[in-house]
Parts: sequence; structure tokens; C-alpha cells
Amino acid sequence: MAEFSLSLSDDQLQIKNWIHEFAVDVIRPAAHEWDEREEFPWPIVQEAAKIGLYGIDFIMNAMGDASGLTLPVAIEEIFWGDAGIGMAIMGSGLAAAGIAGNGTPEQMMEWVPQCYGTADDVKLGAFCVSEPDAGSDVSSLRTRAVYDEANDEWVLNGTKAWITNGGIADIHVVVAAVDPELRGRGQASFIVPPKTKGLSQGQKYLKHGIRASHTAEVVLEDVRVPGRCLLGGKEKLDAKLARAREGGHAGGKQPAMATFEATRPAVGAQALGVARAAYEFALDYAKERKTFGKPIIMHQAIAFKLANMITEIDAARLLIWRAAWLAKNGGFKNAEGSQSKYYASEVAVRVTEDAIQILGGYGYTREYPVERWHRDAKIHTIFEGTSEIQQLVIARAISGMRIE
Repeated sequence: MAEFSLSLSDDQLQIKNWIHEFAVDVIRPAAHEWDEREEFPWPIVQEAAKIGLYGIDFIMNAMGDASGLTLPVAIEEIFWGDAGIGMAIMGSGLAAAGIAGNGTPEQMMEWVPQCYGTADDVKLGAFCVSEPDAGSDVSSLRTRAVYDEANDEWVLNGTKAWITNGGIADIHVVVAAVDPELRGRGQASFIVPPKTKGLSQGQKYLKHGIRASHTAEVVLEDVRVPGRCLLGGKEKLDAKLARAREGGHAGGKQPAMATFEATRPAVGAQALGVARAAYEFALDYAKERKTFGKPIIMHQAIAFKLANMITEIDAARLLIWRAAWLAKNGGFKNAEGSQSKYYASEVAVRVTEDAIQILGGYGYTREYPVERWHRDAKIHTIFEGTSEIQQLVIARAISGMRIE
């Protein structure tokens, strides 16, 4: 068990500074353009791949850190640069986490590298859970997976919604119902390899924020994948389904929930990066902007707002770091992962709104980045479990009861 410390190691500090430099030099100068274009920022992701920030080695090293802190520290710096471009860089990580959380070691070795490709040939991964009628309620998925025993193939049909990198990814990890009557306990995850027939992109969503990140529907029409593409293998799935049908506990978590639980501190770190960007910008502005003959930070109304902003940001970081450490060292007791994601996302919305207020009319224009940060912050209270779902998870954890 790693010792919990608030002092980052030399390696972690080096990574933090390295990514911050990339955010300053490459991400920030491009952020406004790609937000306006609402297109996937391939040139920026390729730059990230060239320096080793986007790639299998970086993500595996960060995820393998015994303290758990390397990944949230890295993510905070990337999202400090820009959340839309940050999602473009980090989006494949959700697919990688889905494979790591549900697959065998052999499946991890085969498929996770294909979510990233190489510096010369960048690839993308997509994790496909949500559906038009099943967002927070992941137990109600309608996408079906039917086993064709004669050919040892699984046949997938359904429509996935709100999928990061959906349709443009090379590897799609799809969560589908194998036995719908068992709801969440009757689901499994499948790899859809590149260029598989029957998978297509549906509508691309035009979004309020994180507009450089590609979000679209994924349509599955008689998509056939080999038996080896069932994550975890058929023997494990059959045993799980048998236990569930007998009325016992299925053992293990729903494939989607296992992935989301593991990534919640990381999502909190995304929100934290956005909040910190807005706070720092507002602080600098408040020191320079003068009214009534003095900098506006000299007025308590502004100074106290900034004091609250930094306090909430630091509190959010502590929750994230604790959750990230616990995920590696003993696990969550009171849904600490959900606590960190819930609090950080709400803080990001409040802090970015306060930043706009501090800048006044300037803050409301697209000439300044704070309005973009405010738009980018909001999604963190919605995706990978809404704030209300996080509250539900926390309430169930602390009570031991099935609160609905």
C-alpha cells in the first residue's frame, strides 16, 4: 500500500510541469479556434502523440502509479489548457478503462494499444454505454448482444447516444444486454474492431461546451464480432448469468458501472482544471482592472468571491486526490470517487460563473475565455453520472440501503 502524501514525487512534478508547458504552448493558443469549428482537433492530438502525451505508454504509466495521483495531476493540467481539446486527448482513455476493467490480460494487451495507435498513426477509442432512453439508468440498455453459437460470433443491434469519439473511433467498446430480464446483471462489454460492418455514426451533436470533442450517436445494425471480442470471456459471463438467474448476487459490478467508478476521480480532475483556469484568469484580471481609482480586488465583494473560489478549488483537489489514492489502496468506503466527481463538477460551474461576474460584460463576450470555460464546466455535472446520480451513490454507500 502506497503512503498517502500531499507532496508530489519528483517524477509527478516533472510530468505536471511538462504537461503545463504543452497546455500553454499548444493547447491554449488553439482552444478558441477549435471551439468555434466544433471539429475534432486532429493536429493538436497528433502533437500530443508526438511528445508522448497521447499514447498507450503514458496512460498505462499514469494508471499504474501506486499512489493514484499521477493521472488526476496530469488531467488537471490538460483541462486547464482547454476542456474540449482535453476530452479529445483523454477520450480514448474511457475505452481503455472499459477494456482494463472488464477484459482479460490478453484482451488488454491486444486492444488497449489499438485505442491509441502510434505517434505516426494516431487511433481513437470510444466507450459506448448511454442510449437515447438510457443515460443515468444504465441497467435499462436496449442494445442487444445475441450469441451465434454456430459461428462463435456475437451479433449486436441498437443505438448508442452521447458517445465521445463515436463513429470516428477505431475501437468501440460496446456495453449491451445479453439477458435483458436480468437488467444490469445481464449485461456484457464487447470490442467492435476497426472497420467492422454494420457500425456507423448517427447524428453528431452540436453542444453547449467541450465543442472540440466529437460526440455522436453510434448505430449498430447486425454487427458481428468474434467470440474473443466478449470482454472477460464467455465462461466468466455464463457463470455470472447463472448466478443472477438463480437469484444470487451476480458477482462483480455492471460493466458500465465498474468503468465509471474507476474514472470518477479523473472526471473530477477535468472539472478542477477548468475551475482553476477560470479562477486564475479572474484573479489576474481583478488585480489589473481598476474602478473608483483602485484595482477591483481591493473591493471586498470581489476579494471575497475570489477567496471562496480558491477555497472550493483546493477542497475539490483534496477530495480528488483522496479518491484517486483510495482507488489504488484499499478501495472506496463511502463512495469517495462519487464525492470527488460530484463536488468538483459543481465547483467548476460555480467558479466559472463567478469568473464571468468578476469580468462583468467582458466575461460574457467570446473575446475572453471565461465564457467558454463556463460552457465547458457544465457537462461535468451531467456526463459519467449526473450530480444527482452521484448523490444517490453516496447516499446508498453511507446508509447501506437501496435508496431510490
